[in-house]
Amino acid sequence: MIHLLTQPATPCQVQEMLEIYSIMIKIVVDVRRRLLAGGGEMHADCEAVLLAEGSEQDDLWGANWYPAEQRIEFESLINIRPRLGNRSIIIQSEEIRQQVAAITHALLGGVQ
Repeated sequence: MIHLLTQPATPCQVQEMLEIYSIMIKIVVDVRRRLLAGGGEMHADCEAVLLAEGSEQDDLWGANWYPAEQRIEFESLINIRPRLGNRSIIIQSEEIRQQVAAITHALLGGVQ
């Protein structure tokens, strides 16, 4: 199940987001609006939820969240954006990584 988070997640929401991958949650973060969509099978599913809610494509960055370890992997196919200088599935900008990490920890941190 995909959840759109504007407030810190509840343990129930985290468990629902873990339904497909039991140890990891696919997430997409809107770095401008400071919100996150998590869950589902692919990052593109979360991206679609955020776009439907008014997010702009250039503000969306994909990652994987491991709740048990409270760890982020800054890796997703949606991150390939040569026009924005990101030619890899990994978020290459340290500034964007820091923004994604801060928002993820604010909305998912501490919940397992």
